[in-house]
Amino acid sequence: MTSKKQADVPARPRGRVAPSIVVIMGVSGCGKTTIGTLLARRLDWEFADADWFHPPANIEKMHSGTPLTDEDRWPWLNAIAAWIDATRRAGGRGVVTCSALKRRYRRIIVGDRPDVRLVYLKGDMSLIARRIAARHEHFMPSQLLQSQFDALEEPGADENPTIVSIEPPPHEMVAQILATLELARAPSKREGLRRTRRAPKRRRHPRPRGAAARALRS
Repeated sequence: MTSKKQADVPARPRGRVAPSIVVIMGVSGCGKTTIGTLLARRLDWEFADADWFHPPANIEKMHSGTPLTDEDRWPWLNAIAAWIDATRRAGGRGVVTCSALKRRYRRIIVGDRPDVRLVYLKGDMSLIARRIAARHEHFMPSQLLQSQFDALEEPGADENPTIVSIEPPPHEMVAQILATLELARAPSKREGLRRTRRAPKRRRHPRPRGAAARALRS
């Protein structure tokens, strides 16, 4: 089994630590990519999709319809964890999506990192099935979706998750995440321009004339 040891990043006690990484988790079709990209854009943080970290052997298996085993997943999860720790060490901020269905998977990518927060997108299977069916040229067999729910181990209170229902529109879901994690969204370009226009002008002092000017030159 591939080592699951976390990188040597200084850890702080859990509490009200400002998040530097947000992990968006949930079953396939719950909207992880939509919410993750929107959240990263609102915060002006880096975004990463867990699918980008699969080794070629995993991609070949998935394309052939062969289910991945835990032995297949360890290198993938360790690669995500490495990205998380590299981002933290560099002082960066990021949002990463990952199904993270099982507690042992989340132990690798979140673990005891106090500044890595878990957001669980929660919805029932019938709603997710309808949304998947509505996607253009997208099909997921009902058995595959059922297997996702069968494998799902919902995060417990000890994992300090932010649980978000997938029923509201995406912008409302992102607003809930921002409020719960106490994250201030980055100002939009339009807001930035307004702030620039409202910035106080530097006061120009009148140039001295006459006797005052002659006194300064003397």
